[in-house]
Amino acid sequence: MPNNEELRENTMTPNLATVSVGPTPTPTRAKGLDLGALRVPVMVAPMFLVSGPELVIESCRAGLAGSFPTQNARTYEDLVTWLDTIREGISELEKPQWAVSQIAHRTYDRFAAELELMTEYQPDVVITALGSPSRVLDQIHGYGGQVFADVMSVEHARKAADAGADGLVLVCHGAGGHTGRLSPFAFVDEVREFFDGTLVVGGAISTGRGVRAVQALGADMAYMGTRFIGAEESLANEKYRNMLVNAGISGVTATAAVTGVLCSWLNESLDEVGFAPEQLAERGKIDFSNPHGENKPWKNIFGAGQGVGQIDRIAPVAEIAASIAAEYQATG
Repeated sequence: MPNNEELRENTMTPNLATVSVGPTPTPTRAKGLDLGALRVPVMVAPMFLVSGPELVIESCRAGLAGSFPTQNARTYEDLVTWLDTIREGISELEKPQWAVSQIAHRTYDRFAAELELMTEYQPDVVITALGSPSRVLDQIHGYGGQVFADVMSVEHARKAADAGADGLVLVCHGAGGHTGRLSPFAFVDEVREFFDGTLVVGGAISTGRGVRAVQALGADMAYMGTRFIGAEESLANEKYRNMLVNAGISGVTATAAVTGVLCSWLNESLDEVGFAPEQLAERGKIDFSNPHGENKPWKNIFGAGQGVGQIDRIAPVAEIAASIAAEYQATG
């Protein structure tokens, strides 16, 4: 499995006429996300440079929905290997639930090639980020999968719903990585006025109590990322892990200065690369064409959400999931 440094090397876009990916995978039983098959209604969020095959597999084994973003695989060939690994790793589970996040932005070079792989490997859900879900609907619905859209505003939620998304991932204030500005209390209520599909809420949810809370708001499940950066099975390196354990809510800053898009970062990592407070202002636009390029500004900066204070040590996914499940049951 590639480590963090390898993941930061340049992405290769394949010539589909010449790349051999081996035998066509056997179609799966994907019929979209089955909430009833989950131990706790939690999707382990697809985290850039953090989520890999092992995290997906262990999340599924722990009764959660696993996911990863396709751009974490450094090359197309790596992505095929990752998908093969996931398929094999969950093959003995009765009803594993898993999702893949795919950049739908027009500048993302691997979009078409990755979409072909989605139709072959058939994840239960494809989550579109930074672009319209309409770009993948026909292919994903064609094998019985569902399409969810990452959204950060009511306007974007409405557009995704109108485009035909089966589910919406509401990225709220406090989320790690690309973060939102809205409170889930207002966001869920407004979206529920026009959308009755699956609602997933993310943003500083790190406990089973938080999962119960977003369900009470009207969501179907929680998107939980930061809590699992500290999992043994994540791709986070030792430096990143140590920063997580040492950080609390005051150790996180949301800024657009790094990528041009509002993101939540660990202050310690910002300090190490010399970002002074006066520099943390919005600027520019992010270029999605090569997310692994050596000159990308996020190369040595680590993301985390406001729920980082719940990480007091590095633990396996199974242990984290068991803790979340116990909290969830205790508040039922």
